[in-house]
Amino acid sequence: MHRSRRVEAVDVGTLTDAAVIERSLRAPESFAVIFDRHAPYIHRYLARRLGAGIADDLVAETFLAAFRRRERFDTAHPDARPWLYGIATNLVGQHRREEEREYRLRQTYIPALNEASHADRVSTVVTAQSLRHVLFDALARLSTGDRDVLLLIAWEELTYDEAAGALAIPVGTVRSRLHRARKLLREALGSDPINMIEEMSRNG
Repeated sequence: MHRSRRVEAVDVGTLTDAAVIERSLRAPESFAVIFDRHAPYIHRYLARRLGAGIADDLVAETFLAAFRRRERFDTAHPDARPWLYGIATNLVGQHRREEEREYRLRQTYIPALNEASHADRVSTVVTAQSLRHVLFDALARLSTGDRDVLLLIAWEELTYDEAAGALAIPVGTVRSRLHRARKLLREALGSDPINMIEEMSRNG
């Protein structure tokens, strides 16, 4: 008599990412939990790097690739987000020209001013715009590897270990790339680029 394979009924939402992915090998629909948990963060990351239009498509590609590769996920890591950032970063690598164009376009962006407070804000906005111009120009001139490390740490707040896992490189390489990127941007900006990128992220 044939006995069908059964999956134990549990509240998937209470499981770690690693447990959900492992379960999804038997119950593929479980992987939807991974999408629900992390898609907003991956979309934000991709939108910052390539623009919202491209991000919409690449989010889907990221999770499709993750689903297809889920058997290779290291379940020793309970959080799948660094792994997903790695997949997304690889997809960004296929759109380098668009990414650099996005940085160049952002150089010309000036936030709309409220007419009532125009006089009070114009000096601040002009200064911020000038720094934004220099920042994005410097980002566009970084090597792809250095830029990936810098943005994963500055924008997405990954630890060195998480960035290393996301990019499949040693932690020592993360440190050296970050040091090189910070040095170049510090020379261009006159201040710590990590703080500047974080501040610009909070202020749009």
